[in-house]
Amino acid sequence: MAEVTKLIHKYLRHDKKFPHVWCPGCGNGILLGALIRAIDRTHLEKDEIVIVSGIGCSGRLSVYVDFNTLHTTHGRALTFATGVKLANPKLQVIVIMGDGDATAIGGNHFIHAARRNLNLTAIVVNNSIYGMTGGQYSPTTPYGSLATTSLHGNIEQAFSIAELAAMAGASMVSRGTVYHTSLLDELLEKAIHKRGFSVVEVISHCHTQYGRRNKMGNAADMLLWQKKSAVRIEKARTMSDEEMQDKFSIGVLVDRELPVYTQEYRKVREMAKKAMTQMR
Repeated sequence: MAEVTKLIHKYLRHDKKFPHVWCPGCGNGILLGALIRAIDRTHLEKDEIVIVSGIGCSGRLSVYVDFNTLHTTHGRALTFATGVKLANPKLQVIVIMGDGDATAIGGNHFIHAARRNLNLTAIVVNNSIYGMTGGQYSPTTPYGSLATTSLHGNIEQAFSIAELAAMAGASMVSRGTVYHTSLLDELLEKAIHKRGFSVVEVISHCHTQYGRRNKMGNAADMLLWQKKSAVRIEKARTMSDEEMQDKFSIGVLVDRELPVYTQEYRKVREMAKKAMTQMR
C-alpha cells in the first residue's frame, strides 16, 4: 500500500485534477495505474516524458498525470506527437487514444505513423464504443452489437487494431486487457523501451454505454468476460481457428527491428547540410 501511495504522489496531479470524470468501475483507471507502474520501472525522469491524448474518455488520462502533457483534438493525437518527437527526439512520447479516436477520425494518422515507424508508443484503449459522446458504434464495435446508432444491431465488421498496426508497419504490436494487470504492466514497459512505433491495444470495458446496452452485466462481469475470452499468444498459436472462436490473443504479437523515422530523418538532414556546404 505504501508503494502505491508513493507512485500516486509521484506521478499524478492528485491535488489539482481529481476526482476524475470516469464512471465507477471504468477500465481507464486500471490502465492509468498500469501506465505509471510501467513508467516507474523505466527509471525515466518526468521531464523526459510527454503524454499526448485525444478526445474521449481515455483522452482525459493526460490531464491526471504529472508529466509534460498535451490534450489535443479528436483524432489528431498522433500528429501532435509527431511534431513533438521531431522537434525534440530525446523525449519519450506516449500517445493515449480510444478505439474511435485512433481508428475512425484518426485512422489515416494511425496507419501512416506506423508506416513511418516513428519512435512513439501508442496506447489504444479499445472499449468497442464511443463512450463519452453518447454510445455510438465505433470501428471496433462487434458485428450485431447494439449502440445508439445501431439500435437493431451493428451491420459493419470490426477492425482488429493490432492486426491493422502490424500490417501498417509498426515495430512492436501487443494486446492486453485491464483484467490481466501484471501482463499489461509488462507490455507497456516493453513498448516504452522499444525503438520505433510500438502499439499496445488495451481491451477495456464500458459497462455504462456498451455493456448495459448489450446485456453484458456490470463492470465486474465484463472483467470476467476478458478473463474468459483472452488467450496468451503462446497458447493461441497452438489452437485451431475453431478453438479460438469468440476469443482473442494477448501478449506481444509482433516484435521486429525496422529503421526508425527520426534516425533516418537525421541522416537526410546531415546529407542536405553536406550538400549545401559543397555548393558554397
